[in-house]
Amino acid sequence: MDVLSDLLHRARARTSVAHQLIRRPPWSLTYADAPPLAVVATLGGHASIRFEDATPVRLAAGDLALVRGTGRYTVADDPATPPEVEIRAGRKYFLGGTDVVRANQELAPRSYGDGLPGATVLLRGSYELHGDVAERLLEMLPPLAVVPAGPRTRAALDLLAAEVALDEPGQDAVLGRLLDLVLVLALRAWCADAETALPSWYGALADPAIGAALRLLHADPAHPWTVAGLAAKAGMSRAAFSARFTGRVGEPPLTYLTGWRMALGADLLRDTEATVAAVAREVGYENAFAFSVAFKRVRGVSPSTWRRDQD
Repeated sequence: MDVLSDLLHRARARTSVAHQLIRRPPWSLTYADAPPLAVVATLGGHASIRFEDATPVRLAAGDLALVRGTGRYTVADDPATPPEVEIRAGRKYFLGGTDVVRANQELAPRSYGDGLPGATVLLRGSYELHGDVAERLLEMLPPLAVVPAGPRTRAALDLLAAEVALDEPGQDAVLGRLLDLVLVLALRAWCADAETALPSWYGALADPAIGAALRLLHADPAHPWTVAGLAAKAGMSRAAFSARFTGRVGEPPLTYLTGWRMALGADLLRDTEATVAAVAREVGYENAFAFSVAFKRVRGVSPSTWRRDQD
């Protein structure tokens, strides 16, 4: 499994939700407590996204935006449209002057608006991502990443939009997988942009030797890896491999491995009842003491204290 796929798999969303707005302007939706990651796309018409005290960003038809973080933001037909609906804790709150019937009319399952000619079609999917591994994924993204319309993302968005309006057996499973597809295609397209500032490890994936080493570390983090062993797998000398890995990734091989193990260990401590010793073995340490020393060096607290603080 490649590194991006591994991150996406391990950061699997607890829940993913998709909704569609089909509404003639003017309209405005404010998300007061947004999830860690959302996908916003305009399938017809146009829209703008604005964070508080930031310049609005325009989305043309077919454009897709990845919105990271839990900050407050507004999606509207135009930046000048006054606030109309605020969504907080999963509930809609209608603000003064809102045509409630027009704004909240249910056109189909998960689809709202008036459905009149000239309507904007807005699709939004949200993710509650999971744990410390998710943080590594989210670190790839700025608060707002816009992916211009393209044939591959458009095909996936059209399929997702069609499924959002259905209510058939297995619908939640279908929507979850289609949202994952849209997310992966958007990440690919955004990362392929020459102007995108990517984490060092992502750029290193293009290096055949270093990319192969990263795949090995992610495929089997509990293996007793050594620099010499990784260098042999890459067909390089130990010194040349170590220098090349550090130059491409930004840190030495075993430092990267330790950070990855600590992220996995933190998620296991948070999400399971496994003992510290069991977690230690799962992520490649012979005993709880060795794991605890490494964990405290990286995280600043012992595994037991960290687990208690998550409650």
